[in-house]
Amino acid sequence: MADTEEPGRSWLLRLVIAFAFAQGAVSMARPAVSYRALSLGADERAIGVITGVYALLPLFAAVPLGRRTDHGRCAPLLPLGVVLIAGGCALSGTAGSLPAMAAWSGVMGLGHLCFVIGAQSIVARQSAPAEQDRNFGHFTIGASLGQLIGPIAAGYVISERDGALARTSALALVVSAAVAAASFVSLWRIEHRTAPEARAAARADKVPVGRILRNRGVPAGIFISLAVLSATDILTAYLPVVGEHRSIAPATIGLLLSLRAAATIACRLVMTPMLRLLGRTALLTTTCLLAGLLCAGIALPVPVWALATMLAVLGFCLGVGQPLSMTTVVQAAPAEARSTALALRLTGNRLGQVAAPATAGVIAGVAGPAAPFVMLGALLLAAAGLGMRGGRARTADATPAVPAPAPVPRSELPAVNQNRT
Repeated sequence: MADTEEPGRSWLLRLVIAFAFAQGAVSMARPAVSYRALSLGADERAIGVITGVYALLPLFAAVPLGRRTDHGRCAPLLPLGVVLIAGGCALSGTAGSLPAMAAWSGVMGLGHLCFVIGAQSIVARQSAPAEQDRNFGHFTIGASLGQLIGPIAAGYVISERDGALARTSALALVVSAAVAAASFVSLWRIEHRTAPEARAAARADKVPVGRILRNRGVPAGIFISLAVLSATDILTAYLPVVGEHRSIAPATIGLLLSLRAAATIACRLVMTPMLRLLGRTALLTTTCLLAGLLCAGIALPVPVWALATMLAVLGFCLGVGQPLSMTTVVQAAPAEARSTALALRLTGNRLGQVAAPATAGVIAGVAGPAAPFVMLGALLLAAAGLGMRGGRARTADATPAVPAPAPVPRSELPAVNQNRT
């Protein structure tokens, strides 16, 4: 692919910064949306619907956006995503009804999807195959920073004292819109510009979704990503419930969740030496296996110090799955459909965000609040098995067939001493 303009060596750093602002805005806005809905008289069911719209609306847009990115530039999706995120946040803060809250929550989710598809596609295109694991790992640091800071900022702004919940939750949403807009400062010249003939050649091919999913490694990468994201979401949603049953203070639960996020960031900072030491298959399989065991262990009535240790190690292990699943999908998919494959991976993530909490709620209602962590353990163990199987399959595919030696004509054979005894 011929390049006519280079974005400079700092493109990845600027992309990480932009992603940190965008993800921080979303992570701040999502709890603020719930509090804002409560101030408008929403019950648990209404909040569930509003939360679900955030994940459901992008399901219908992911594949078309991926196809558009495969056949054109990626960078235009980034400012579009920022505009939708900022608009969804700000308009959620001024909405006066629950249906309007749900609609703007969906706009926010669509904006996040646009930004992530564009950003992941840029990393895939502008990274050499040997650099993709490292670059995707660095890219996801932006998400981890946003997930670490956003909820803390929301908790600092939102207050329900003296009936101020409606005002402070609206303020948090307006602030999150400003945080999203800050992404613009690092989005300049972030993508290689390709020659017109190269873009025209890319538009000529359109790979069916079924063919993408039949490529060995793509379904496994999608499932691993779904499992890891579901673990992160359910951990965030149900650890406070577990803390309530075990008399652990909310402030302590907040610190435990922040510890998990910090461990994920630490993992992604040392991704390159871990890959050099273990290799992608062993690292992905080992961390999913250990994460599965630790998730199941959270269901045990352990003391707070042991829970903190488990969450730190769990956060470190969960930091591996997302970036390596991106590389797995990108390298397994056809070259002309990598953005579509990444969009399918994000579709799987959104399905997990809808289905996993619903399933966890049913399990928790039947078997107690700690039971969803056992379900997560089983999900991550299945992901470990798929990671190991996919790694073996790739090794087998990469092993070249050794051709049988051609027979040598008898006339070319060396003379044999028939008198030798």
